[in-house]
Amino acid sequence: MDKSSQKHWDWVFKTKNPKQLSWTQEIPKTSLEFIHSFGLAKTAKIIDIGGGDSKLVDYLVDEGFENITVLDISSAALENAKNRLGEKAQKVKWIVCDVTEFHPDTQFDVWHDRATFHFLTTSDQIEKYLETARNVVSGFLTIGTFSDRGPDKCSGLQVKQYSEEKLTSELQSGFDKIRCLTEDHITPFHTTQNFLFCSFKRHLN
Repeated sequence: MDKSSQKHWDWVFKTKNPKQLSWTQEIPKTSLEFIHSFGLAKTAKIIDIGGGDSKLVDYLVDEGFENITVLDISSAALENAKNRLGEKAQKVKWIVCDVTEFHPDTQFDVWHDRATFHFLTTSDQIEKYLETARNVVSGFLTIGTFSDRGPDKCSGLQVKQYSEEKLTSELQSGFDKIRCLTEDHITPFHTTQNFLFCSFKRHLN
């Protein structure tokens, strides 16, 4: 695991509350809409990549999904989420891992990622991420990144911006695009970040 990245994110989640973090959403509306669009059974295996202390897991648990996994490089972020969920946290599988080093022995019906992929800035990191996704996704992938009108930095780190064409191109080996949209995310401190969200269906080459 990249220790410098892990230290950075642990520091972020230990020293800042959600209202001080630009990506915080009270209701992860777009993520939920994409997941609902897949017509899943409640037994579907869903993984939230870089889930941190996002509230997506709260909504999925409350909707009765039974096989939820949240992965994040920061143990501090996951502890925040567990503390918020209380006893409900026992219904979730929590994994502390750098996504580029993630090698699960199970398949997932849905791979959800809001704002992790755009932190991967080297071709090696991107290919490791995509290879893992191709290996473990049996159903759908939904991904949210900064658009080409979004920020070029976040949390002091450089990010990659994506157009619909660029993101679709990165995923064309293994995934067929279903739909994309862009939206403005209003941060807790009232700035605007433009996001691109796309959903894809896994296809076998």
